[in-house]
Parts: sequence; C-alpha cells; structure tokens
Amino acid sequence: MNRRIVTLLAALAPIVVLGVVGTMVTVPYVALGPGPTFNTLGDVDGKPVVDIQGTEVDPTDGNLNMTTVSVRDGLNIFEAFGLWASGSNGLVPRSEIYPPEKSKEEIQQANTADFQQSEDSAELAALHFLGKPVALTVSKVTPDGPAAGALQEGDVLVKIGDTPVTTITGVQDTVGAIAPGTAIDVTVLREGVETVVPVTVGARPNKPESGYLGVTPNEVPDVPFTVQFNLADIGGPSAGLMFTLALVDKLTPGELNGGKFVAGTGTIDSDGEVGPIGGIRYKLIAASEAGAETFLVPAQNCDEAKQNAPDGLRLVKVDNLPGAVDSLESLNTGGDAPRC
Repeated sequence: MNRRIVTLLAALAPIVVLGVVGTMVTVPYVALGPGPTFNTLGDVDGKPVVDIQGTEVDPTDGNLNMTTVSVRDGLNIFEAFGLWASGSNGLVPRSEIYPPEKSKEEIQQANTADFQQSEDSAELAALHFLGKPVALTVSKVTPDGPAAGALQEGDVLVKIGDTPVTTITGVQDTVGAIAPGTAIDVTVLREGVETVVPVTVGARPNKPESGYLGVTPNEVPDVPFTVQFNLADIGGPSAGLMFTLALVDKLTPGELNGGKFVAGTGTIDSDGEVGPIGGIRYKLIAASEAGAETFLVPAQNCDEAKQNAPDGLRLVKVDNLPGAVDSLESLNTGGDAPRC
C-alpha cells in the first residue's frame, strides 16, 4: 500500500468514526417545535372538534385554533444539531419533559388527565359566562372534618351563610373568609328539597386563620344539552381557552372571531381565569404558518411571546374569558385590544 493511500485512509478514519458516532449515539435532549394546530370550530375525522348535542347551535365561520408543541425524543447527534440549527426548534434536557422518576406511561396518563380537565373546565367556564345553570355538588365529606355528619355527598350547595355560591372558588373564598369557630347555616338541595344545615367552621389545616368545612365541591353542568370534545392523542391543559371560546361562539349569535383566523392558547379554570402555558414560541410559529392573523396570549406569557412573535401576527393579551371575548368583539368592529 503506497503512502498516498495510507494518508487518505488516515484522513478518512476520523470522518467515518464521527459519522458512526453521530448516527448511533443519542443525546440526553429532546427537541421542542411547532406542533399540529386544530380549528376548534371545525371537524376532525368527520366529527366536530367541539360537538354540542341537544340544543340549537349558531353557525360559525373562520378559525379559533388551538395550538400544540411537538416533542421529538431519541435524537442522535446529527438530528439534534439539525433541529437546533433550523431555528424553529429548541433543545431542552430530556429530564424536563420526561422526569426520570416517572415512566412514559405515567407521564402520558398525567397529560391525558390534564387534557380531560381542560375540557371539563372549558365547558364550565363557558356555561358560567353565558349564565347557564351549573350545579355545585358535594363530592366528598372529610370524615373528621367540620361538616362531617352535617353535609352529605350529593348535596347541591346553594348558599354559605347568606352568600350564594356557584363555583368551587366561590366556596373556597367564602368559607376561607369566615373565622374558625363560627357557626353558620349552609343551604343545600338534598334530594330536591332545599335544606338548611348548621355547621361550625373549622380551621384550615395548612392555614389556621382561614375557615374550613372539610368538603370537596364539584361543579356539574345542569343544562339540557351535552358537549363532546373530539380530539384524540392531545395532552396537557393548554387547549382550555380555545375550547371555551368555541363553545361561546357556537352558543351565541354572530361570529366571535369575525369570520377571521384567530389562534391562541392558555389554560382556563371554571371561573374563566386564563393561565400560562409552556412552549409559547413554538405555538406562535405553528399559528403563523397555519395562516393566523391574531393570537390570544395568556398575560403571563406576554414577555416571552413578544420576543418570539413572527412578523405580521397580532398578539392579544388575555387575563380571563370576558376579556378575551371583549377583545375579539372590539377587533371585529375595527377597534383595538390589549396587546402584549
């Protein structure tokens, strides 16, 4: 073998080794990027994403898109570098997405539960906003709590003292403001009959200065129609806001989005308060690439959103459901809305 061939082989050896290592060795990172986006006013697999049965549904137009983040795992060195270099993906330590103490199945189950909770909260938030009836039931009574022997599972809470209650937060706030040791009347519907039950408020275990009943309230829709959400294989709680807006749009006259392409994200609770989410920069990219003109951003995500907003995408700051509806109605009439 002559000297030139030896030299060539010696030069190629590191390249071959690098190629093998680059394709065979995985990195302890996952890639986050723009995920699928779904129009909550549209259909998926032949079914409405938000399906309302048992009542008249107002026609809708345009888009109210929920957005997602894609997660790519098991990356080799070349794949990780390529995704990072693309500019639309980012790398984060794998342990942030898949904690080592949990299996993938456990994480998937938690994400599925969060998504189910977002669906439930979206329905309740929309019903509260529209003034539709919601029953506030007692789902559990703590055996050694202040209300043990007085309140029962299945009771429908009506008033705490003289204060009407319609939400879980309302119960917590009302009871928490009562001094421990105070005797109050709790008004409930029990087997359809309004009943007044005396209870002496206890001290909350982790906050002794606050009142405590020792019951777990649960909000249940009390309407003559049903709501079904038809998105599978989506996890996490961040679809709540857009699901809620779709329900409001379908149950009220006119087009909430003005027939235009609006996208957004955000958790929501049954009181209509909008909370922050992760991966906002990737959701903005997904929305922009899908054709969105306006993006609804949870207020706590505004700073990050401003730093990563694609050109031409209007960012509207959202604190709660009434604010989101007001902003969309203002934009539809040529007005403005709170910006990030």
